[in-house]
Amino acid sequence: MKKILLLNFLFSFLCAVQLTAQVPDSLVKKKPPVAADSSRKKNSQVFNPRTATLRSAILPGWGQIYNKKYWKLPLVWGALGTTAGIYFYNVKNYRSLKEAYIYLTDTDPSNDGQVNPLYRNLSAESIRSYRNSFRQNVDYSVLFFLLFWGLNVVDATVDAHLKAFDVDDNLSLEIRPGYSPMANTSGISLVLNIGKTNKGK
Repeated sequence: MKKILLLNFLFSFLCAVQLTAQVPDSLVKKKPPVAADSSRKKNSQVFNPRTATLRSAILPGWGQIYNKKYWKLPLVWGALGTTAGIYFYNVKNYRSLKEAYIYLTDTDPSNDGQVNPLYRNLSAESIRSYRNSFRQNVDYSVLFFLLFWGLNVVDATVDAHLKAFDVDDNLSLEIRPGYSPMANTSGISLVLNIGKTNKGK
């Protein structure tokens, strides 16, 4: 009697499994796909480092505008504008001192009256020394202008690269105390988890 009941139970169970296996796909409720990644991709703009580099090389600050780092524009334009102003100041003084030195060292004394009043009390040697100093400052101002222009390009390129850097919840940095079997000591370790974290643990 028990064997018959057991066989009946097994037969009913197998029939139920077979029926559920033959349910059409149209009747099975499917879970909608998770749209977190797609929405994240839609919301995040793709920043091309090459585009940022080219724009900054053509016009300082254009790469920062492309990266939406508008607060850096005063820094970029301020640095380049200051060095450009210093350049023109040095060029102006260099030309004035050069002209004064030519007038003082020529053989015509009547030209001494054309020397800038600021330099009339200086000797020809002092004027030559100041002229060389301003000539050197012209070179330095050009060098710093090119340096700041290059830093503007590097900054835009690095910003564009960091825009695409993954900083979602799947990345975590933790400090954990623990035992190291290799060193046979206890201590603190810095652990970087990359990938999905198991919150159930």
